[in-house]
Amino acid sequence: LQAFFLNSDRRTMVAAHPATTPLDLLESFIADLESRLNIFPGQSPDLGVVSAANKVKAPPPGSRSVESSARGATQDKKKEKKEKKAKKGAAGNSKKGAPAAADADADQPDICKLSFKVGVITKVWTHPDADRLYCEEIDVGEETGPRRIASGLREHYTEEGMLGRRLLVIANLKPKNLKGFKSHGMVLCAASSNPDGSEKVEFVEPPAGATIGEQITFGGLPPPRPLSGAQVEKKKVFQKCLDGLRTTEEGVAAWNGHAFLTSAGPCRCPTVVDCPLR
Repeated sequence: LQAFFLNSDRRTMVAAHPATTPLDLLESFIADLESRLNIFPGQSPDLGVVSAANKVKAPPPGSRSVESSARGATQDKKKEKKEKKAKKGAAGNSKKGAPAAADADADQPDICKLSFKVGVITKVWTHPDADRLYCEEIDVGEETGPRRIASGLREHYTEEGMLGRRLLVIANLKPKNLKGFKSHGMVLCAASSNPDGSEKVEFVEPPAGATIGEQITFGGLPPPRPLSGAQVEKKKVFQKCLDGLRTTEEGVAAWNGHAFLTSAGPCRCPTVVDCPLR
């Protein structure tokens, strides 16, 4: 109590007589310090009390200490390393699986890498810049609508003979720009040579009961697993198949003797038999 009243009196005096000289300022500072340390003038400070007053207070509940923050940062780094390791492992497994897929493609017959579909010509017109080309719209059962395809058949069919014709379309070839017309596929025909050097060309026709858009299969071979257009071009799949593509003596379209089949039966050419397909 003595310390309290002495300090109170001293503070009252300092407040009543504001500091105007360096000595006054020093006196004010000492009074303030004594007040903070709770001692009266001339008393030696209790270092234990001062030490206790200056101790760092514990962080309030819910707050993170420096140690816990550091521990959390370490755990975050470990978690990040684990995630990176997991991603790296997944990528490695993906790469390991790639050769297996490549081996599966290598074992697949080349003809099964192509997509032959049943289609019908819904629109046809002459190409304005090419004497031999027709431009067609062909329905192959796709949600996007008919495909636009160009065919060099003006020497062999009239427009009336083309319109409504049922045929086979090679549907997974890379699009080609033919005289300014982008062609998204190719129609399949058989061709024979005439004595005068000209050619007779006919469409390969699916049976009447075949569904538009139906995928062609091949007798005695596994179901087709068509490649992308880019892969077909890069691996020259169609070119590799050409030597084996021809009609049989009965006019059935085949590849190395494996007939082109639909759910309604084989595909045929009416009169061009035992001849190459293209």
